[in-house]
Amino acid sequence: MDKKTSVTIHDIARELKISASTVSRALNDNPRISQATKDKIKALALKLGYQPNTIASNLRTQKTHTIGIVVPLINRHFFSAFISGVEDVAFEAGYNVIISQSKDLLEKEKKIVHSLFSNRVDGLITSLSMQTNEFDHFQLFTNKNIPLVFFDRVAPDLKANKIVIDDFSCGFKATQHLIDQGYKRIAHLAGPTVLNTYHDRMEGYKEALRKNNLAVEDQLIICNRLTRMDGQQAIQQLLALKNPPDAVFCGNDTSALSMIVYLKSQGIRIPEDFGIVGFSNEPFSEVVTPSISTLKQPAQEMGAKAAQMLIREIENKTTQDYQTITLPSELVVRESSLRNNDTK
Repeated sequence: MDKKTSVTIHDIARELKISASTVSRALNDNPRISQATKDKIKALALKLGYQPNTIASNLRTQKTHTIGIVVPLINRHFFSAFISGVEDVAFEAGYNVIISQSKDLLEKEKKIVHSLFSNRVDGLITSLSMQTNEFDHFQLFTNKNIPLVFFDRVAPDLKANKIVIDDFSCGFKATQHLIDQGYKRIAHLAGPTVLNTYHDRMEGYKEALRKNNLAVEDQLIICNRLTRMDGQQAIQQLLALKNPPDAVFCGNDTSALSMIVYLKSQGIRIPEDFGIVGFSNEPFSEVVTPSISTLKQPAQEMGAKAAQMLIREIENKTTQDYQTITLPSELVVRESSLRNNDTK
């Protein structure tokens, strides 16, 4: 046999003097074939370097057994933990996973989504980039009834399953905690409020202030991309105010950490002089000094549920009532906001 030529089931059949259909059934674990015959056929297939023609198989079944995942940033703990949850479920169900990151850029997100559509993934799980304010690229999937699940940052008007946390409650809990610790002027650093996550957290922040008879001041609210540089610039802007804040609820832990670094460089004590609460419970938030109070999301559970919803829709091939699942979050109180040790 010419080793440069791809090995086929007919080559295996010829060597074993059996039919090609028997080889095919054995390689697909058909119960009509004895285990001894399956073992013999698979051993020879491995020895000869046989590779199944998945493209032909996909054309026959109209399935690729592949799921696409698009996240804003893979290096954020929340998104990496979410991906792990998806992969656990997908692997058990016999699906491969293609993982891509938009880097929080709309144009890159659009190219990735178009590519996954062209490569005929069976379904897509995604969280929007910070720049996403149009959704035609996702409608490629909905128009063809290809299953689509949004998580965390979702497209509110698209017909798709969604998994979120109660961001309003998160914003309220973080702000109420700072108020309970005795802080009087609490600022908020948010991401783009065109996205549901940042809009709802901001509304929760405002509601906590109102409930405690504290004024909602526009100058204490800053919206940006929540990078390290954005966090440093935001705290400088806030401290330059005639009447600066004494606490900040940040949209993520990255910006919270950069604020802490700057405050410490200015000799401002945390939490005695200034309180900070972040968001997402990044691994570093527990080990830095001071450790960062934050909101913890059930990322792995969200990923597992997203995969279950998507695969169920792929396998059932039926129109369904789309649902939004809201999972609980937890306020993790640490040193950056804890002025009163009697309360947590």
